[in-house]
Amino acid sequence: TLSLQGEDSEEHEQVNSDDSLGPGSGSGHTNSLSPNRTVPRRCQRHNSPSGCREEPEQEYKKLYDDLQVENEKLKEQLQEAQLQLTQIKLELERVTQRQERYAERPALLELERFERRALERKAAELEEELKALSDLKADNQRLKDENAALIRVISKLSK
Repeated sequence: TLSLQGEDSEEHEQVNSDDSLGPGSGSGHTNSLSPNRTVPRRCQRHNSPSGCREEPEQEYKKLYDDLQVENEKLKEQLQEAQLQLTQIKLELERVTQRQERYAERPALLELERFERRALERKAAELEEELKALSDLKADNQRLKDENAALIRVISKLSK
């Protein structure tokens, strides 16, 4: 077992040195996702170097596919969040407009009260004028009657 562990550590070092070749080596992306990643034991046990290369390629493909699925999920979540944000903005705008209307409402009520008072004063003035007009009509009628009576008296006196 001692010699087997020594071989494993040599292969592990070789894999790490292969991973550290950089982004151009094709394994840089995966290395950046899991820097302490080691090659599976079954690859380490294979004697042929081609067997070890095929399994990491399959693992990279699987990792790539997993990342693609995760990216799609994240894109969907982002779209949902953007939709919710848009809906919340619209609701906020509606609430703001409603509050502005309510804020204007006391001013409108005060204006309505002022207008109502003005109309009530005008109505009171018109009632007074109407009363004065009826008094004037009554006086006018009385004067007409007196004038007619005077005309009759003058006409009797002149005969």
